[in-house]
Amino acid sequence: MFDIKITDGQVLDGTGCPAAVLDIGITGDQIKDMGDLSKAEAKLIISAAGKCVCPGFIDAHSHSDTYLLIEPSAPSKIFQGITTEIVGNCGASAAPLVGKYHMPADWLDKEYPGKWNTVTEYRQLLGKMKPAPNVVLLIGHNTLRAGVAGYENRPLSDSELREAKKLLEQSMEEGGHGFSTGLIYAPAMFASREELVELAKVAAKHDGIYTSHMRSEGTYLLKAIEEAVSIGRDAGLRVQISHLKTSGRKNWPLVDKAIRLIRKAREEGLEVAADRYPYTSGCTDLDVIFPEWAAEGGREVILSRLRNSSERKRLREDLLKEQSENDWSGITIGSTNHRDNKKFRGMPLFDIAKRLGMEPVDTVLYFAASDELKTSAFFAGMSEENMMKILAEPYVMLGTDASLRALEGPLSKDYPHPRAYGSFPRFLRMSLDGKTVSLPEAVRKMTSLPAKHFQIKDRGIIAKGKKADIVVFDAVKLRDVSDYSVPHQLSKGIEYLIVNGVLTITKGAITGSRAGKML
Repeated sequence: MFDIKITDGQVLDGTGCPAAVLDIGITGDQIKDMGDLSKAEAKLIISAAGKCVCPGFIDAHSHSDTYLLIEPSAPSKIFQGITTEIVGNCGASAAPLVGKYHMPADWLDKEYPGKWNTVTEYRQLLGKMKPAPNVVLLIGHNTLRAGVAGYENRPLSDSELREAKKLLEQSMEEGGHGFSTGLIYAPAMFASREELVELAKVAAKHDGIYTSHMRSEGTYLLKAIEEAVSIGRDAGLRVQISHLKTSGRKNWPLVDKAIRLIRKAREEGLEVAADRYPYTSGCTDLDVIFPEWAAEGGREVILSRLRNSSERKRLREDLLKEQSENDWSGITIGSTNHRDNKKFRGMPLFDIAKRLGMEPVDTVLYFAASDELKTSAFFAGMSEENMMKILAEPYVMLGTDASLRALEGPLSKDYPHPRAYGSFPRFLRMSLDGKTVSLPEAVRKMTSLPAKHFQIKDRGIIAKGKKADIVVFDAVKLRDVSDYSVPHQLSKGIEYLIVNGVLTITKGAITGSRAGKML
C-alpha cells in the first residue's frame, strides 16, 4: 500500500520529455512506482486528471536564508510550486557570522527564534523551525570578507585570506554547497580576481559550485562574464552566473556576445550555467548606485558621509556624472524604513522628486539618509526581447532572486518586487501561452537542470527511487497575481505540493505540515 497515489496526471518528468498520463505511488519520502497503478491501494489518493504533475520546482537563486527562521511555511514560495530553495546568493549568507560582518539590512532588523553563528548552528535552528521547502546553502564572500577584514577598500592580508579560507573550509564541511559572490556590493567590490580564485579553490575541494552576481550587468558585462568563467577554470569548479541580464538600453546589443561567451565556455567543457527571473526590472538596495569610495567602510561610515556637507556634495556630483536622465526615470521606490516614507512605496523616483520639490539625485540622497540605507528600489532598464532570448538558452534556469514573503506577520510589512511571489508561475504561463520555450522544456529549467548543476541528489526528476518532491498544477488557472502596485499576492493554480513525501498544499490550501530539510 502506498502512502499517497497520484492518478491520471499529465506527468512532465523534468527531463524535457513530453507529458505522459501516469499514476505515481509514494511511500515515505520516495517515489516507489509509476505507470498504471489503478489496482494498487493507497492511504490517500489524489486525482490529477486534467492537471500537470511535475517534480517540485527548485528556486536556483533565493535569499530566504534567515526569513525561513521567521516564516518557515514560506507561502510566497510554495504557492509557486517551489520545493527547494538555493540560498546564500550574491555574497550574503546566513552563516558564518563572525567579526565585523553585519547581515543585509532587511535581515538585520528582524527578530529571530534563536541565535547562531556557524553553519552547524544555523542548520540546527532551521531544523527546529521545520521549513516547508528544502534548503541548499551557499557561503557568501561578503560574509567571509567583512567577517575577517570589515568593509575597507583594500586587499586582504595574507593572514586575513588564510582566515577567510579556513572559515569557508569549515562552512563547507558543515553543509555549504558552494561559494557565492556579490561583486557590486561592498566589501566584495574591493576584492581581486586572485582572492576569488583562492577562495573558490576551497569550495572546489568539496565539489562545490561558484555563483556570482558579477561586477557588471551593463557596460562591462562581457568582461564580467570572462572573469566569472576564468575563476571557474582556474579554481576547477562549476560556475553559475546569477540573474543574467543586459542592464541599460545602451547595453542591450551586448546580449548576443554575452550568450556566445557562455556557449564557448560550455563547448570547451566548462560547466557554466545561469539563472534568470522573468521580469525586466531588477530590485536591490537604492544605494547600490553609490560610487566605490562612498560605499566603503560600512553603514555607519556611509551615513556619516551623508551628514557631512562636503562629502555629500562630492557624492551628489559623482551620481550626476554616472546617472543619466534615463537611469533616474527607471527607478521606482520599493521598501522604506522611515515612517514618513511609507507613502512613497511603489512610486517612480521622478514623481517623488516633483512631490518633494527636489532633483532626482537629491531625492536619492534624501532616502539614503532618512531611511538609514534601508531603501530598496526597482530598477527598470532591461529589454523584453533580451529577457526572452536569455530564458530560451538551454543552460538558463529559473530563480526568484528574492526572499520569501507572507500575507501577514513580519514578512508582510515591506514592499517587495513581484518576483518574490510570481516568478515560476509567470514563466510557466509564458510557456503555456506560447511566448517562450515548450512546457516540457520550461519544467526542465525549473527541475532537473538546477538539480544537476547544483548537484542536488535524488531530486529534479520524477522517477522510481527519487525523492517525492512533486507539484500538481492546473494549467488553466495557473498565473502570477503579484504586481508592482500590490506585490503581496499569492500566485494561483498550484493545487497540490508534496515535499519529501508530505502533503504541504492540498486543494490549493496550506496543510500545516512541513517536511523540508537542509540538504
